[in-house]
Amino acid sequence: MPELPEVEVVRRGLERWVAGRTVAEVQVLHPRAVRRHLAGGEDFAHRLRGHRIGGAMRRGKYLWLPLDDAPLAVLGHLGMSGQLLVQPEEASDEKHLRVRVRFEDGLGTELRFVDQRTFGGLSLHDTTPDGLPDVIGHIARDPLDEAFDDAAFHTALRLRRTTIKRALLDQSLISGVGNIYADEALWRSKLHYDRPTATMTRPRSAELLGHVRDVMNAALAVGGTSFDSLYVNVNGESGYFDRSLDAYGREGQPCGRCGTLMRRRPWMNRSSYFCPKCQRPPRVVTAQ
Repeated sequence: MPELPEVEVVRRGLERWVAGRTVAEVQVLHPRAVRRHLAGGEDFAHRLRGHRIGGAMRRGKYLWLPLDDAPLAVLGHLGMSGQLLVQPEEASDEKHLRVRVRFEDGLGTELRFVDQRTFGGLSLHDTTPDGLPDVIGHIARDPLDEAFDDAAFHTALRLRRTTIKRALLDQSLISGVGNIYADEALWRSKLHYDRPTATMTRPRSAELLGHVRDVMNAALAVGGTSFDSLYVNVNGESGYFDRSLDAYGREGQPCGRCGTLMRRRPWMNRSSYFCPKCQRPPRVVTAQ
């Protein structure tokens, strides 16, 4: 699924084109698109109608549209292929259009949720006192959040007693990092993905966080990473950070730092890409 940079690009588009508009009509065209709204599509459409959309929000990979006039929010889960598009009302329907939201202002554009694989969806939730949809109250702050606590992250990292890539993908510890940006940040930090978190010193944790932020900001600057046409921004445009990747997807290509051929290893139903010279695996201590 999209990671923090891709979701942030979509959030910025929604902030520009949707925030402040009042919902006139909602059409749910496929029940799976609102399956996380347990009351069903008709209830979802009825409860949204007439409400004013607030500023688009994000935490990690999670995106939501709060309602200005009610303690509720529309949570958008993009899944593997979900797209939130702002389209002219007269534009032809996309083949995989699942939900349409029309507005009262007569500006001539509408919000469409398009999802080829139907893994994503929209749902309406109560919000916590912090303004989060209640179902994501357990999600940690992300590294681009001004309130992210670097010292607390290091302490929690040491206590996890796991490996560093597993920790980076733990959304209750640090949100927004997925497989692509974990591999990129670990390559920049010269850390092997199986490095035990208990061996991470405070300076190494700080260095790693710095690289996580740097790679995400670099991706944001070019619209995120798109390997196919499924991830796009609200205008249907793809990002192109895939051209700048140093680790992910580069098996058999020379490391940009030392020239050693990059390797790929199966990892938790995914893949890890790394340089065998720059990112040495941890030493295995055998019992005596």
